Amino acid sequence: MAFVRQRGVVMTLPSKLNTDAKPSLQTQKNQRIIKELCASTIRSLTSNASLHYRGTSLYQDTKPLALHAMHLQQHAAAIQVNNLPVLRGNIDAMALRLIHSNPSLHQSLLPIEPIARLLFEMLEQFRAESLVPNTMPGMAQNLERAFTHWSNNFYQSGLTETRLGIMLYTLAQVCRSKLMLLPVSPMTEDLIEATRASLTPIIGTALANLRRQCHSQSGFAKYALQIATLMAAILNDEIDAQQQLANDDNDDSTQKTLRAFAIIIEFDDGEDNTIAKVITGESKILASSKQGYQVFSKDYDKEVQAKDLVRKALLQEYRQKLDQQINHQAINIKRIAKQLVNVLGTRKRDTWQFGLEEGYIDGRRLSQLVSSPTERRLFTLEQDKIEADCIVSFLIDCSGSMKQHTEAVTVITDIMTHALDIAGVTTEILGFTTNTWNGGRAYKDWLKQGKPTHPGRLNEVCHMIFKDADNSWRRARHNIAALLKTDLFREGIDGEAVTWACQRMQNRAEKRRILIVISDGCPMDTSTNLVNDTFYLDNHLKDVVNNYQQQGNVEILALGVGLDLSPYYRRNLAIDLSQQLDNQLFFEIVKLIASK
Repeated sequence: MAFVRQRGVVMTLPSKLNTDAKPSLQTQKNQRIIKELCASTIRSLTSNASLHYRGTSLYQDTKPLALHAMHLQQHAAAIQVNNLPVLRGNIDAMALRLIHSNPSLHQSLLPIEPIARLLFEMLEQFRAESLVPNTMPGMAQNLERAFTHWSNNFYQSGLTETRLGIMLYTLAQVCRSKLMLLPVSPMTEDLIEATRASLTPIIGTALANLRRQCHSQSGFAKYALQIATLMAAILNDEIDAQQQLANDDNDDSTQKTLRAFAIIIEFDDGEDNTIAKVITGESKILASSKQGYQVFSKDYDKEVQAKDLVRKALLQEYRQKLDQQINHQAINIKRIAKQLVNVLGTRKRDTWQFGLEEGYIDGRRLSQLVSSPTERRLFTLEQDKIEADCIVSFLIDCSGSMKQHTEAVTVITDIMTHALDIAGVTTEILGFTTNTWNGGRAYKDWLKQGKPTHPGRLNEVCHMIFKDADNSWRRARHNIAALLKTDLFREGIDGEAVTWACQRMQNRAEKRRILIVISDGCPMDTSTNLVNDTFYLDNHLKDVVNNYQQQGNVEILALGVGLDLSPYYRRNLAIDLSQQLDNQLFFEIVKLIASK
């Protein structure tokens, strides 16, 4: 085990690496622990309780924090392989950037040209790192180790063998050396000497002023922009020359260099690109509204039992079809239930077991010791019973885009509900949609009233109950099959549905409440989006989830159907339903429930 000590925070990190192509369950667990401890350290250093990890990206509430400095791009890889020296330095570098850099001011000054942006980002990060307190020498050492690791990797990659690479590398070394008052990397000091000499007449004056202005972000930016602009022009000229060379001579090494350099300068907003992420933005109407989220009319909203929307004979047919699909999947439901007991169960004192050969002495049997000295069954032990004082509610997005996933989602929901029922956990299955497309009667009423501006939600919501908390899975199994009736699926008002589901659980006596939202995208209602703005419902969902997360009385999780829902839900799992369902998927869902 290895230890990381940061300003009163001691982190214990697993140090054994796993080099398998597919990480083992233990390796995945170690990575989760590392991310949690990294986040706790950054929260401690910055005094910002809203910082957390989603995937390998750092988030503040629902917003990803994009830190684009070149040497911080190694952070995701360091998490994957438990590279502790790099992680320590990156954690400290991120914390210093959050403490000393105003993101709004930085964004307003950021150049448009890509290479200039890259260099300006790098210089601002160096400025923040130069402000490390003198009382924290360990932090300074961590920063230096992480930067040295990046420098060595850059050098060993072969990029310094090209004019493009050596200029970029030299600039990074010289600027950081100037700001941190440290020598350049001794490994490459001789390598960069000629390039450093050629750059000094060009950026020397601005470089000399960087250190003097390091405590003023705006003052520093003046000289950082000069360096970024001058160097971007030189580098762009070199790129044009190398592209011309590649076109004329078809030089594979030149093409390789250009591709590698393009990867370096490409900004990806700090997001993970392994799976598509939901597109989100800011709603100006919701942000500027003093009343907050509005609903034009609730007169046509309804809450219904899903079984009442499906003919009884059709419901039985759906249930038979669902049972056939579940049997075909060969899922080990009892094993899932056992895992859920371990995750959600709590031990409670139940009774005492007597007549044992070890344990506490049973005073009532001491007379037997006198009458029968060889008697050993004089002890008693307290027996514990595992109980799950918990309710898990599944909230299913019944919008039109979910129709293609209906069968798989129904199978997942039914199996998880069955397993939770075996584990003694109370469950609910809820769904949300609208009564009609494009607003319906609420939209018509809005037209009759002269189209008042910013009316808020402008459709008829329909909240459906497929299984309530008072019924067991066995009694409700036919009703669950109503999920297969896809003509119920229309549009989705997610924020109000989450509020409805959470309020239902808050009225229950169970101590722990977990809501699992199953969705394939962002909230969508055509009439509401057209009359307000594109992200009106989107931002309302974020606000609702954040409020419940801050209250802490309901845990909100999400299963993203082919989509990363992390902009909305802190604890989420993206699932691929194009493949056959297997036990591993359900084990991952159990791990999601277990995470906190």
